[in-house]
Amino acid sequence: MKRSLMGRLWPNLVAVVMFVFCVFPVYWMFATAFKPTGDIIAEDPVWFPTDATFEHFKTAVNADHFWTMAGNSLIVTLLAVVFSLIIGVTAAFALARMRFKGRRGFIIGFMLAQMAPWEVMVIAIYIIVRDADMLNSLIPLTLFYMVMILPFTLLTLRGFVAAVPKELEESAMVDGCTRMQAFRRVILPLLAPGLMSTSLFGFITAWNEFPLVLVLNKEAESKTLPVWLSSFQTQFGDDWGATMAAASLFAIPILILFVFLQRRAVSGLTDGAVKG
Repeated sequence: MKRSLMGRLWPNLVAVVMFVFCVFPVYWMFATAFKPTGDIIAEDPVWFPTDATFEHFKTAVNADHFWTMAGNSLIVTLLAVVFSLIIGVTAAFALARMRFKGRRGFIIGFMLAQMAPWEVMVIAIYIIVRDADMLNSLIPLTLFYMVMILPFTLLTLRGFVAAVPKELEESAMVDGCTRMQAFRRVILPLLAPGLMSTSLFGFITAWNEFPLVLVLNKEAESKTLPVWLSSFQTQFGDDWGATMAAASLFAIPILILFVFLQRRAVSGLTDGAVKG
């Protein structure tokens, strides 16, 4: 009986240790952002910001180009996610429902694209964008972010489409719907968990991307928040309160999105991985 109890306890204990190990750096970042400078540099660590201050956040948002780069990040990220969802869900429907020559090779090609490290293609992408005279523009950045997240979106949504019984689509067509209407009215609402999980993954990928924007966009008006964060740390040096406040501001959109979508996202990733 005692061994059985220990057998049940140790997985929970490991889970708690892993949770603390993963969450503590995030907590420390937010806690440091709210601490007065004296508490940050104190010899004895101050674990909780008892005398919280917003001065570090004021320093961060008043830094040069913060709002411009925050707007750029939101624009390119949202556009890349929306475009990848539109293309991904229609392509996933075609791959899951239709049989055509080259279908298997098409799927393998997207799997290889998903595995490719994008950093090794930065130079080639730079040459293409330079020759097109589109450096310091948000358009190529949006397009390449969309291409980065499209393979995952397509492959995951294909699993969701394959899991929807064909009889539902056929019943809608018997009732008078065209194939496109059956897809829009019957299939698409059932793909909500998959759309949420893939959009969350795409948002995180595009929001955090750094090497491409660093190479393609040299002017401050066309850069995004990851570049701003790196330059912010260089500009403010050992002002750890302001640096942690800037990092917190950068992480807040992802945390908010994850809190609202985490249940759907986790179930969606699991379902998309095992179906189809």
